[in-house]
Amino acid sequence: MAKKLNQLERIALITLVLLVALSAGLYLSQLLTNNPSAELATRQLGGDFTLNSLNGPVSLSDYKGQGVIVMFGYTYCPDICPTGLANLGAALNRLSEAEQQQLQPMFISVDPDRDTPDRLDQYSRYFHPSLLGLTASKPEIDPVVKAYGAFYRKVDMPNSAMKYSVDHSARIYLIDRNGQMIEALHHNTPTAELATALQKLLLQS
Repeated sequence: MAKKLNQLERIALITLVLLVALSAGLYLSQLLTNNPSAELATRQLGGDFTLNSLNGPVSLSDYKGQGVIVMFGYTYCPDICPTGLANLGAALNRLSEAEQQQLQPMFISVDPDRDTPDRLDQYSRYFHPSLLGLTASKPEIDPVVKAYGAFYRKVDMPNSAMKYSVDHSARIYLIDRNGQMIEALHHNTPTAELATALQKLLLQS
């Protein structure tokens, strides 16, 4: 007849099962993190685009031979955009002048109804003088957002003077000298870590 487990033995057995499950989960997480297919999926995103700056149309392909950094957002954003752009500006300022000249940061507005080219230009350059503000009509912006695996949606705020806000992804996309997206970092990646990623970007090709 099978021996019945006492309370202490049951607790020990449950603890062992939980530890095994946790170890398996961590192993799978590590496996997925280091899986080349994850990098391949990232490299399948991105692509050329043409949007409008204060001084006219700008294409990603205009900057072939330079590293490009892209962030999506809008100038009325209360927190994510100021945080991400300030972080990006601080990271750029950690680089040498020569390194900065090889990088073109871009801020793509997903709020074309309010972000005029002039407003967008002033807002962008507040965070770094080389930051290029871009936007276009919604039908022109949407394919770019989709191509980079980003998202945005308008949220009505009828009781606010702003009328609406825009929920959007909070990533900083790194594009190599050949126009290939190689990495997407969180907007609040530590400044030193982001600066290191930008330096590595310049070595990609």
